[in-house]
Amino acid sequence: MDTVIAAHSGNHRSGNNPLGFQTEIGHQLGSSSVQRADLLARAPEAGVPVLLVEVDRRTEDAHDLIAKLRRYWEWGRLLPKDAAKRTVDLVRSQTDAIERIDHDKRLWRRVYPPTGREGLVPLAFVFADTTAAKIANTVAVLTEAGRRSWAPRRYDSLYAKAVTALDYRQAVPVVTTLEQLTEHGAGAAVWRRLGRDGAQTLTAELDNPEGHALYRAQEARAEAEDKRRRAAEREAQRPVCSRCGRKFSDERWEEITVHRTAVRAGDKSVGGACRADDIARQEADAEADRLAAAAPEPEDEPDGAVAASAGGPDPGGSKGSLGEPPRGSGMFSFVTWCRA
Repeated sequence: MDTVIAAHSGNHRSGNNPLGFQTEIGHQLGSSSVQRADLLARAPEAGVPVLLVEVDRRTEDAHDLIAKLRRYWEWGRLLPKDAAKRTVDLVRSQTDAIERIDHDKRLWRRVYPPTGREGLVPLAFVFADTTAAKIANTVAVLTEAGRRSWAPRRYDSLYAKAVTALDYRQAVPVVTTLEQLTEHGAGAAVWRRLGRDGAQTLTAELDNPEGHALYRAQEARAEAEDKRRRAAEREAQRPVCSRCGRKFSDERWEEITVHRTAVRAGDKSVGGACRADDIARQEADAEADRLAAAAPEPEDEPDGAVAASAGGPDPGGSKGSLGEPPRGSGMFSFVTWCRA
């Protein structure tokens, strides 16, 4: 980061260029609009993979800086030319749809490495050769008028009361002075981020302690608490068996409430164990009825057997029992048979 100091303090001048080392990195916004950064600094070993620098030597007023901040913000919202058609159509059809497009799918991630933090590429405004009063006034105007470009937003959470974290996926502007950088170095607490009070180190100002990491933690805690609350409310509503007094199991509770099973749930005031007893009794009664229905009926005796049983045995071999005259009894027996 000391490149910033060397580039703009005059220690590394190039010809008659008063800013010394100047890169003029262009950022295409349209067919004829280009926003150029004075310097592109890279210090991944210091926790700053990329930093765009704008130096103001009393040549621009606050409104010029506001316009620059807005153009960098607009550039950070652009999609690459080969973006998916579905994504392009979504962004064109809805005003704030780009807010839901991950930064990895935006144009700036094709140009610069990930910053390791929420937000667009950090942008530093370095003031030089001016008074403290003018710097304070410029920063105040830049902070307020440029709020749409840099201000964090509330997360769209189901647990709005529990989630206080802020979404920092906007521009990330910081300010300092060339005099402070020259005297203390870029690693010192000479940086201030718009919307924050006091000066800190650059990495501290770029970090978002109340950002996405906090959001995930708060969201997880709120979700767990909501789950416990809903479980307690459900448990308080759990039915109790009218016979044994025990609480219904989840299966029995579902059985009596779901329409497709409720019609076969039997007595809905009894729990699973008592319902099982009812089913066992019903099955036993049904089995008894089935066995009774399947028992064989007593067979009817033939008419002749009934007559013989009623009149007793016919030792003489009568006509009624044999249907023919007795044999071997002579004429007398034949006559007797005929009379019978």
